[in-house]
Amino acid sequence: MEKGNQQLLDTLVKAIQEKKGNQIVIADFSKIKNVIYKYFIICQGNTVTQVDAIVREVGDLARESLGEKPLGVSGLDNCIWVAMDYGDIIVHVFQPEARAFYDLEHLWEDAKITRIPDPDEGGFV
Repeated sequence: MEKGNQQLLDTLVKAIQEKKGNQIVIADFSKIKNVIYKYFIICQGNTVTQVDAIVREVGDLARESLGEKPLGVSGLDNCIWVAMDYGDIIVHVFQPEARAFYDLEHLWEDAKITRIPDPDEGGFV
């Protein structure tokens, strides 16, 4: 993995954790041909307010720590599913019902999936 991508991934995950985002999953597409992104970070917040807080923290920490800004952000109008485009990395912040419905982490069988343990719950299974 490129150093810049690892640093950005770590920063984005840290920001999600700061606002108690949970069930964090990283889908690694870097070994799959013809995919325009390399990683998805998928997580959830339980309310509109929490999803909004996670998205703001992700944007703030990436900008303050690394000088990175998203190329685009979609979904802030209702905060059911917000996608943040960081080029090689797309951050998806869902409310639980939308996450279960779209089930992004299971769409690509070839992607390597890494689950980040929830610190408050002893891990995500």
